[in-house]
Amino acid sequence: MPDTGGWTTHSDSIESRGSWTAACLALAILAVGFGAPLLVVVGLKPIGESLGAERSVIALAGSLTWVGTGLGGILMGWTADRIGIRAATSLGGVMTAAGLALASTGSIWGLYVGHGLLIGLLGNGAMYAPLMVYVSRWFDKRRGTALALISSGQYISGMVWPPLFQRGIAAFGWQTTMLLFAGVTLVLILPLTLFTLRPAPEPLPITGAHAGVVLVRRPLGLPPNLVQGLLCLAGFFCCIPMALPYSHLVAYCTDLGISATQGAAMLSVLLACAFLSRQFWGWYGDRAGGLRAVLAGSACQCVAIGCFLLTQNEAGLFVVSAGFGLGFAGIIPSYALAIRELFPSSEASWRVPTLLFTAMGGMAFGSWLGGVLYEHYAAYAPAFAAGVVFNLANLVVVGSLVLRDRRTMRLTPAAA
Repeated sequence: MPDTGGWTTHSDSIESRGSWTAACLALAILAVGFGAPLLVVVGLKPIGESLGAERSVIALAGSLTWVGTGLGGILMGWTADRIGIRAATSLGGVMTAAGLALASTGSIWGLYVGHGLLIGLLGNGAMYAPLMVYVSRWFDKRRGTALALISSGQYISGMVWPPLFQRGIAAFGWQTTMLLFAGVTLVLILPLTLFTLRPAPEPLPITGAHAGVVLVRRPLGLPPNLVQGLLCLAGFFCCIPMALPYSHLVAYCTDLGISATQGAAMLSVLLACAFLSRQFWGWYGDRAGGLRAVLAGSACQCVAIGCFLLTQNEAGLFVVSAGFGLGFAGIIPSYALAIRELFPSSEASWRVPTLLFTAMGGMAFGSWLGGVLYEHYAAYAPAFAAGVVFNLANLVVVGSLVLRDRRTMRLTPAAA
């Protein structure tokens, strides 16, 4: 019987009440950790005005956070397998707080190093990908649902923190607000990581006719690393449009004469809808498979990003923001689910973070591209149009993989 931290389990599955406890703890940690990058999103204009910098210069700090989180996930995914999930995520919490403190010093380079290296590479990089792999190893039947749940930490952050950050910036300034949230990060994350996370259970042994069989896998009938590369390319393409509303919605609203407070509320609505729909996408992924869930979610996102080109009034933007949240929410955890379905568990600690790295590279590029196109055209319409183009490219890549998916090579070791 595998170790499940004292909780009961069924003999044909590693899942237990302890699995859901682990997932909920990971969700809480990520809900705090993902708040740090949102300070630049909410404070994009006041930070730029304070530092005398263009919008694209400040947006680059957010881009560096995504690059750092993705790259750090590869490094810390490997490290977490060696030092343990508690040590890795505790390091992430401390580094996130240190990054906020450095970014609050009031220099461009402090903003960049604080976000890219400390909040991204060593902070969220040590929490997001390692926790995704960690939770995936607690589940074998409802893995898609669990991955969707913990990935929702980003959206809980979006529901909770932007209105608080907006009020904090208005009352105390962006630098003091960063320092205050650094303290909140330490107080909330360290107790969760140090005292509650248990080691994941061992996979169930293979019994019966397949015991002792070593399977040489060609996922989708292709070389494994080619499949990995195509998934990474698709992730990069789909995250470019994903980043545009996430990084620029508040600033876009103020350009249209909508208050920053309403813009922050709109971002919260977007991410609240994403949180709710992500649970549906996890359920759908468990039944249709990760690749098909990616394809369906990406198609919905493509429609929603195009709708940003069709309305500029406040009520319309609230509706489009809600629709965007409902559509894009399941894409990233579905990629992780697809990796776990197509490749052995032993490769998860580097394949999942590598996919997340390229996806976050797309987030970084999309955030930066939105700022650059705005500075050039003095409008966000060209950025949203570019997002539609990249989203269509994603659909071509993922659609080609779905067409190859015959789902005939699903032996138990890859799902363990």
